[in-house]
Amino acid sequence: MAIRRASVLLISLLTASGLATLLWQVLAPGGWTPAKLVMAVAFAGTAPWTGLCLANGLIGFVILMASRDPILTVFPVIAGHDAVLPRTAIAIAVRDEDMRRVLPPLRRLLRELDFAGAGEAFAVFILSDTNNPQTAAAERQAVAAFRAEDRDPARIRYRRRAVNTGFKAGNIMDFLDHHAEGFELMLTLDADSAMSAAAVLRLVRALQADPTLAIAQHLTVGLPASSAFPRLFQFGMRAGMRTWAIGQAWWQGDEGPYWGHNAVVRIAPFRAHCRLPSLPDGRHVLSHDQVEAAVLRGAGWGVRVLPDEDGSWEANPPTLPEFLRRELRWLAGNLQYRHLLRLPGLRLMGRWQLVQAILLFTGSPLYLLFLLAAAAAAATDATSPFPAAPALALTVAWLGALYAPKLLGYAEVALSPDQRQRYGGLARLACGAAAEIGFTLLLDAVSAVAKAGAMLRLAFGAHSGWTPQNRNDRGVPWGEAARLLWPQTVLGVLVFAGFAAAGWTATLWALPLAGGLLAAIPLAVLTADRRLGRWMRAKLVVAVPEELALRPQTGGVQPGPVPLPPHVMLLPLHPAERR
Repeated sequence: MAIRRASVLLISLLTASGLATLLWQVLAPGGWTPAKLVMAVAFAGTAPWTGLCLANGLIGFVILMASRDPILTVFPVIAGHDAVLPRTAIAIAVRDEDMRRVLPPLRRLLRELDFAGAGEAFAVFILSDTNNPQTAAAERQAVAAFRAEDRDPARIRYRRRAVNTGFKAGNIMDFLDHHAEGFELMLTLDADSAMSAAAVLRLVRALQADPTLAIAQHLTVGLPASSAFPRLFQFGMRAGMRTWAIGQAWWQGDEGPYWGHNAVVRIAPFRAHCRLPSLPDGRHVLSHDQVEAAVLRGAGWGVRVLPDEDGSWEANPPTLPEFLRRELRWLAGNLQYRHLLRLPGLRLMGRWQLVQAILLFTGSPLYLLFLLAAAAAAATDATSPFPAAPALALTVAWLGALYAPKLLGYAEVALSPDQRQRYGGLARLACGAAAEIGFTLLLDAVSAVAKAGAMLRLAFGAHSGWTPQNRNDRGVPWGEAARLLWPQTVLGVLVFAGFAAAGWTATLWALPLAGGLLAAIPLAVLTADRRLGRWMRAKLVVAVPEELALRPQTGGVQPGPVPLPPHVMLLPLHPAERR
């Protein structure tokens, strides 16, 4: 494992060196100015994350292309088929959720487990942190009806806490302390999670086969979606996460991450070691999962990721505003990890997992700082012509490394006949990839400003809570988009005014990096527009394999056998669409 980790470090260092060389060719002509120095410092700060992206993407791509069984290569747990399954609690934490969305996937999972002859080993625990009394009453009523329809109502249980101390981590630990007696394992699900029985049993069997494993985490992909925003977002995430997860699992081994849901956990070590400490100011940790994985590995237990797409899903935010709110919740939680880096008992890889989670967000203000400094340099250095060729080479190399997992994921699908068929053919894949890449370039600029602003507020003492999420498709009015995204628009005007002073070549160079700032408001409105969502669904634009499996005759698409997601009805029609 040491050699594998050294190879990742080497790829990252070579990436940083190559990009630094290209940056030097852009900045050195005409001499150094304060703006250029800021550009160099900001660019250097993004290097660790960029290098890691290329390393994980490249390694994952090579394994996917060269290995006869890529999953077995990185998840070498040979699961047996013992007649007796360990008792497993299906724990789903909810807070102010629409139970009409939460319960159908659970019903499907229970029926599949029963059909597989495994139902007796499982029980469902719905763990509520809902504060609103009216919502709680509706929640109880929905669960009561759900229980009454089950073949064994006693295996479905409901518990509500009056106070959500410790957020989701506190909810889960309270369950383990008071309600989990007699259970050996726990399947953790989020309110928007869905899993097939086959996927759940794969994880359970893995923990049976390897008694040193504390967590088996399943790769999770997006469910088919109705609106344009999640369709575009999850199409790229699916391509990127496959290569990223396989590449990362190759060098992290049994010191992998935990994402807090769609995973099976061994209860005894989790209960013994995963009581999270309070932060220095006495507050509870918002983002718990990576800390729990690091603590378990420090205690000698293994945490592995099963990088298999089959049978594990989640819903993605339906609009840009919901996406940004989720990102800022995650940002606030991940940045708290800086207080836990010296937690006693952690291994080096456990500490790196926390650093990696921080790096996921710290690049955003540096990206924004680089753009602002570049615009200032363009506006103030009238004596030097814009270095178009070196700047283009730098941009292509930087974005290529940053998006390497996604780009190589698309390449892997394109080069595999079976994968191409699942995505509806090469032409459909290429069109989807082009649309998604354009969308991502716009989205990343918008997201960078939002994250930079959130980090600035946190630095001045603002606190972030874990607010309920809106998971329902909806339109975004122009007024709401303008109130939320005016900072991006103003910054976009300033940035492009600076580049315009250096000429049209500089302005064109800035478009892929900063164009999303000017497009932020229309991007939010259009990607939430139901008419666009209906059109994309009808034309199967950026359709995931599960959606294509539902339309075997559409446009000549003949996808191979793909298991349907537990609530493939995910493609619910809006009332306006039913008319």
